[in-house]
Amino acid sequence: MNQDQEMEKAVLSFDDLKTDDKGLIPVVVQDYQNGQVLMVAYMNRQAFEITMKEERMTYYSRSRQELWRKGDTSGHVQYVKSIDVDCDADTLLAKVEQVGAACHTGHRSCFYRRLRG
Repeated sequence: MNQDQEMEKAVLSFDDLKTDDKGLIPVVVQDYQNGQVLMVAYMNRQAFEITMKEERMTYYSRSRQELWRKGDTSGHVQYVKSIDVDCDADTLLAKVEQVGAACHTGHRSCFYRRLRG
């Protein structure tokens, strides 16, 4: 494994992360097996703490302004395999085991429409 591939084990709390003015941090969500980007969502402190404790993805819904534990209504659960933080501590990368579709439209990924290429 070369230096670029090594992961440092970081011990960070939510207070160490850089959030927006509403206390939210974006989370890029990938399939842990194939790297497919499934979705982008946001976490607040409570969603972060629940996710870290339960190892099941919980987000903050900006449209509904409430916590949203992925799969509670759809059954399309996301189990945490790893969570990384970027160099600026302002974005999280969650690698998950996705059960069912990640997108509310029923698609595996929210990124199913190509604009170019």
